Amino acid sequence: MARWDDPQVAADILESYRSWAVVGCSNDPSRPSFGVATFLQGRGYDVVCINPNHDACIENAPCYPDLLSVEESVEVVDIFRRSEFVEPHVEEAIKIGAKAVWMQLGVINERAAERAADAGLKVVMDRCPRVELR
Repeated sequence: MARWDDPQVAADILESYRSWAVVGCSNDPSRPSFGVATFLQGRGYDVVCINPNHDACIENAPCYPDLLSVEESVEVVDIFRRSEFVEPHVEEAIKIGAKAVWMQLGVINERAAERAADAGLKVVMDRCPRVELR
């Protein structure tokens, strides 16, 4: 797993890309996904929320059911889903032309990471952008 845990790749993604989709973002301020999304926004990143169970998310911005429904460009797909549910989101990230897939702390899916890397995306797994930016 160390291959996907490179702090330099994480730093490159955070420095190079400004538009993020947070997959599994909750509209509940007590949830980690909400905290990371609002933190990224506060740091000047453009953030869209992906969650089919919510109509609105952070600051009442629309919450999209999936990545394919997002009209604006998304460079980084930040995934807050259980590890076994990651692969469909990686496939969507590839389809929309994302540049990177970031799997949050505890989200580990080697097959999805390999698929993303084979498609030319940068991959980070089991890390948190909020931690990396501090």
